[in-house]
Amino acid sequence: MCGLTGFIGLPGPDAALASHGRRMANTLVHRGPDDEGLWTDADAGVCLVHRRLAIVDLSPAGHQPMASASGRYVMAYNGEIYNHADLRRALESEGAGLPWRGHSDTETLLRGIEHWGLDETLRRAVGMFAIALWDRQDRVLHLVRDRFGEKPLYYGWVGQGRDSTFVFGSELKALRAHPGFASPVCRQALALYMRYLYVPAPYSMHRHIYKLEAGCRISLSVPVPPPPEAGLRPPSRHGNLSLVRWWSLADVARQGAADPLPDDAGTLDLLEQALQRAVAQQSLADVPLGAFLSGGVDSSLVVALMQAQSSRPVKTFTIGFDDPAYDESPHAAAVARHLGTDHQVLQVTGTDALAVVPRLPVMYDEPFADSSQIPTHLVCAAARQSVTVALSGDAGDELFGGYNRYFWTPRLWRRLGAIPYPLRQVLSGSLTALSAPTWDRLAAPWQRRGSDGVARVGEKLHKLGRSLRGVRTADDLYLRLVSEWQDPAEVVRADGMLPAGPTTALDDPLPGTGLPDLAARMMYRDSVSYLPGDILCKVDRAAMAISLETRVPFLDHRVAELAWRLPPSMRIRGGQGKWALRQLLDRHVPRTLIERPKQGFGIPLGDWLRGPLRPWAEPLLDPARLAREGHFHPAPITARWAQHLAGRGDHTASLWAVLMFQAWFETVA
Repeated sequence: MCGLTGFIGLPGPDAALASHGRRMANTLVHRGPDDEGLWTDADAGVCLVHRRLAIVDLSPAGHQPMASASGRYVMAYNGEIYNHADLRRALESEGAGLPWRGHSDTETLLRGIEHWGLDETLRRAVGMFAIALWDRQDRVLHLVRDRFGEKPLYYGWVGQGRDSTFVFGSELKALRAHPGFASPVCRQALALYMRYLYVPAPYSMHRHIYKLEAGCRISLSVPVPPPPEAGLRPPSRHGNLSLVRWWSLADVARQGAADPLPDDAGTLDLLEQALQRAVAQQSLADVPLGAFLSGGVDSSLVVALMQAQSSRPVKTFTIGFDDPAYDESPHAAAVARHLGTDHQVLQVTGTDALAVVPRLPVMYDEPFADSSQIPTHLVCAAARQSVTVALSGDAGDELFGGYNRYFWTPRLWRRLGAIPYPLRQVLSGSLTALSAPTWDRLAAPWQRRGSDGVARVGEKLHKLGRSLRGVRTADDLYLRLVSEWQDPAEVVRADGMLPAGPTTALDDPLPGTGLPDLAARMMYRDSVSYLPGDILCKVDRAAMAISLETRVPFLDHRVAELAWRLPPSMRIRGGQGKWALRQLLDRHVPRTLIERPKQGFGIPLGDWLRGPLRPWAEPLLDPARLAREGHFHPAPITARWAQHLAGRGDHTASLWAVLMFQAWFETVA
């Protein structure tokens, strides 16, 4: 795991290019504390810089930027290719096995690109990666991001007119370090952020700076074109720049529908074999390795498969909170005892969690308002004390139907869809008429203790009530459920209509076949939006802030492709998600250790905003300050803040979005 950055622009002296490159790379030391490398091409105005966290081949033979054997290609690369040993054997069998300089996957990638070409090498690679590749022969820069967006890659333009430079990097802070950077806040991105609590690709919070979407490749030749009027979506061409999608989840969904698997034990065996292979390949490293363990289905299955293939106890990590309502550590400890792992629990207090808050703007580099970022960073910090690599159970929910909304929303719509639209609006108001704590008290006698119980009922009913406003179709309901500020124009100040900009993956048409039911459509949309924009971003920044590499076995694309061939009944059955994963986990862990209501990785943030965080939050939400800075309309924010403080509503998520933007703008922008 590493960090990369660089630029391409006007030709200039190597010393000047190197000076700018080092300035950018110095912002990424946390992503790569072990080594720094820099390469320039003065004639083309190209600079590639790399910060290395050594995981595979710790020797100088893994140093980057690395040149290919022929010298044609130079590459800076962030990630891991889990099947690179298989790729090496394939290259050797095809006569491309020149003497290897070392055993790094970087060298394997370069050899593959020379022998097979870039696109075929990407197709064969299993892993997570962000790549900057300079073709010295054709004078073309290629930027590539992995299939699901596990590794970040930003790009964009700094400077003016003919002095415009194309910059790229693993984090925005590297781009901001270029002397030509002067990009204001992008209002379209701010509006999307207030809706989704993260900035979806291709946007970033800065104008003319973008995220490369998952599974996409940019190819750019000199001279660099000026910045486009709006962000680009694949496929696009802008001057000498082309943007294409080299891997598509939509294709996977269509192909899965055309070739479904039977609902039987043989399919479960295939799935377990695919997961065993993914876990085995991702458990290879030349540094200490472990896993996160929450005691839920996904992380427990990953750890179970790790332990089954290991000759020694796997190191596992969780955190325990002093508030029992948010503490999952006893469940994780029970699973760890059963599997025989070397388990560590870091007990944290509210004070420990609150201490993370001031670091979030720099850690996440742009506004990011998933509050589970705080415990995620704490568990990463706990793991980093013992290991350099940690496997996680992320993406199990999106691929196998784990979120409550996947089975509650279809049930709900079957009932609500038959109600006339005006009456649905009345119901919307009635759900928010009672406070969230009142709903919790009313629901307590009916709450089941099984896995299909729901934690924090009142909070969810309030969100449902807000979500029903204006809903006419089942797909409308999904978009409302994943939106926090339902009408961003209500709160984002843009002197009228927000200007038009690039669409996001949520605006793309659904695959033409293969998504007949609402749950599948929701899983697909989450996989191309929420997963890369929120979940993977959250874990990458939280972990890389303290130089920890995280790996996600469920995102081995062969596992994902198999998941999309499963019949719906193997994802959701009997009102319960992740049915297939639960059957596999039953082979390793007693069901009694796992079954409980889905809780999420939460903290009592709403209470903290009324208590210990209030002195920090109040100045950031001051109406006069909001009006002076000019990003928000103060009135709706002030109203929600007053209601939250009085306990008349739980507005934690919407207020946290404003606070994270304000803290970022104060600290970073």
